[in-house]
Amino acid sequence: MTRPNVRRCLLSIALAAALAGPAHAQNYEAFQVADIRVEGLQRISAGTVFTYLPVERGDLLDRSRSGDAIRALFRTGFFSDVRLERQGDILVVVVTERPAINSITLTGNKDVKTEDLLVGLRSIGLAEGETFNPLNLDRVTQELTRQYNNRGKYNVSITPSIRDLDRNRVDITIVVAEGKAARIRDINIVGNETYLDEDLRKTWESDTSNWLSWYRRDDQYSREKLSGDLEKLNNYYLDRGYVDFNVESTQVAISPDKRDIFVTANVAEGEVYTVGTVKVTGDTVLPVEEMEKLVFLAEGSTFSRARVEMTTDAMIATLGNIGFAFAQVNAIPDIDRENRVVGLNFFVEPGPRVQVRRIVFKGNTGTADEVLRREMRQFEGAWFSQAAIDRSKIRLQRLGFFETVDIETPEVAGAPDQVDVVVNVKERNSGQFTFGLGYQQTYGLITSLQLVQNNFLGTGNRVAVAVQNNTFSKQYTFGFTDPYFTDSGVSVGYNLAYSDFNYSRRDANLAQYNNEVASGEVLVGLPLTETDSVQFSLGIDRNGITTQDGFTPEPLIQYLVATMGDRQRGPAFHFDDDNDPETPIDNDDNDPSTTDPLNYGLSRRWNINAWRLQAGWVRDSRNDFLMPTRGTYHRINGEFVLPGSDLEYYRIGYNFEHYMPLTSWMVLKIGAELGYGDAYGDTAKATCPTFDNEGDIIIASNDCGLPFFRNYYAGGPSSVRGFEVNTVGPSYQFTGDGFRQPLGGSLKTAGTFEFFFPGLFESRGTRLSAFIDYGNVYLGFDDWEAKTLRISTGLALQWQSPMGPIQISYALPLQRERSDQIERLQFTFGGSF
Repeated sequence: MTRPNVRRCLLSIALAAALAGPAHAQNYEAFQVADIRVEGLQRISAGTVFTYLPVERGDLLDRSRSGDAIRALFRTGFFSDVRLERQGDILVVVVTERPAINSITLTGNKDVKTEDLLVGLRSIGLAEGETFNPLNLDRVTQELTRQYNNRGKYNVSITPSIRDLDRNRVDITIVVAEGKAARIRDINIVGNETYLDEDLRKTWESDTSNWLSWYRRDDQYSREKLSGDLEKLNNYYLDRGYVDFNVESTQVAISPDKRDIFVTANVAEGEVYTVGTVKVTGDTVLPVEEMEKLVFLAEGSTFSRARVEMTTDAMIATLGNIGFAFAQVNAIPDIDRENRVVGLNFFVEPGPRVQVRRIVFKGNTGTADEVLRREMRQFEGAWFSQAAIDRSKIRLQRLGFFETVDIETPEVAGAPDQVDVVVNVKERNSGQFTFGLGYQQTYGLITSLQLVQNNFLGTGNRVAVAVQNNTFSKQYTFGFTDPYFTDSGVSVGYNLAYSDFNYSRRDANLAQYNNEVASGEVLVGLPLTETDSVQFSLGIDRNGITTQDGFTPEPLIQYLVATMGDRQRGPAFHFDDDNDPETPIDNDDNDPSTTDPLNYGLSRRWNINAWRLQAGWVRDSRNDFLMPTRGTYHRINGEFVLPGSDLEYYRIGYNFEHYMPLTSWMVLKIGAELGYGDAYGDTAKATCPTFDNEGDIIIASNDCGLPFFRNYYAGGPSSVRGFEVNTVGPSYQFTGDGFRQPLGGSLKTAGTFEFFFPGLFESRGTRLSAFIDYGNVYLGFDDWEAKTLRISTGLALQWQSPMGPIQISYALPLQRERSDQIERLQFTFGGSF
């Protein structure tokens, strides 16, 4: 035997001996297991060990099976050491458990929430109460680094540490040093000859640093975000006919300090393709001619993938609305690259026609099923309709009873032609009993006692009782509305109210007079369509108006005198001529033959009774009750005080709101308000003098118009922000002290352009907006001029707090008059009832 062979043989023997040593240490001659005992357990039950142990009583245990048993227990991950020992015919399994994780503490993480990081750790088996495996520490570092890299932070440092506790437990502390996020310094698209980089990147989520990056974070690099942007780039070209467009390569470079990212995309545009023959085949269910009307491409036009998808979506929606819930439409292209023409075959597979077996409501713990069911436009036993499902969701959202509404349509097991409709709702507190304080910048401290239940006892009826008091007014109201008085949706309600408005204080920004009002009305609403309804109300009002000579503007007093006749001044009193308390007050001059005349005060009171008929039309397609993001609201309302009332007049108003999402993070609201009123009948025949702002008569005889207590006002948080409440429009100025009293007017034009940022706050009831307001109030149509409109711009914050709505705005007037009263910062806390 040669020396190398001898050496190789000796090494083999030594290696065999080394491997056999441990085996003999815990293996033994084969024996039949009479019993099994487990030692070393602390938290894990013996039954768990027996479940994984591939040896049972009566089995013959040899070296091979003992190795299998040890490996099986190690694979569970519960143990750091496993030994098998023999005591007679008893197999003893000695284990050392891995420690349990007592707590996981994360420190230093600011950009990523602890909850989000813990979700990632849980996915790799690291969570409180779980068994701790030291091998997971490396995975911890990798997982957290991955999460931070996805947010553009590449110099993050993750340092885990372990602290042993009693009872075989450990605490894990993970220290995160986030560092600063890498910013995209440059994005370069190479190979684009037809379109500019700026046009191609308009819809990208990734961008270089700009003034909005603090909010949008579009300058933070993310692989997933870049992949989505490249897909948008591909769609951009495919929508313009470039069928052969291709992103050939992308390069992402990072600076040495890991602070700057440079992105380069190399593209090949190709040629523009046109549309060839377009046909619809398959089982179209409907006549082929009707399906062809849904095709958005014409032969000879430029190919567009977006129009292809619009066509397939329209066909699927059409079939879905007649019961084919699982319809599929495949657009099969036939590409002729030589002539650069794409033929299209829309192949229709309708699948089975589906019926709705059952509609189930979940989460409505306080609201009766009937309240939700009557809003549903999809019915049990009817053919499935996606349009009806979508409409049902919007109607439920607009109730205002629920924070969220989600609708699922699971298939019925064993019945491919049936589905269930499951409506999951999360209720919001639709009722409240509140005794609280509020503050409004103009009206001061507001105390209120309110009992409001928009969903009374879960019936959907609205009951409201309120008592409110502030510096200028006291109000008491009671209202009840049943929105489904009949099954067809006719609503019936009534309101009772009493209020006492005291505008004698100058800071009320209203003409100084008192108005005591008691009213009652009955309302009836009729639905016309899904979005349209009309409402009628008949009520009776009694206005008690008290004026003060020298304080109430003269035009208001003259209006009442001209239309209602003069009233006795009060209170009546006698002068004390002789300062003798023994003298009767009606004869204070010691002359028994004479009676002192009465003197009269400065107050006069008019009681005005009116029968009031109101009619209105509403079209409301907004998608949400609390914070709409799309849809339109129209309201036309007419108020007619009927003949035979003390004053005869009418008012007509129009309100408009349109919500339109501009981007995923911005919603535009366009709003407008128009109002006009005038007198008719005997009231219009009365003649009233017209005064200028200094109180001088400029027209001695003129028609009396709309009663001043029904005038329109503008200015303040709910109108043209940046101007004091009610101060925009006609006013009256006393000659003596120069104090201006707003009078309002019979014509109002106002509106707003407001940009909401709904994603800036996590709370659904909180939003920031930037706005441009405009508006003014005029005595009549002849006074309207565009150049007299007041315009302001600013920022606003609305918060639906638990204590009531809070609104804060800061506005800068853009168009104003020197005499206007400016109030840039305005806020309200709590709302009027």
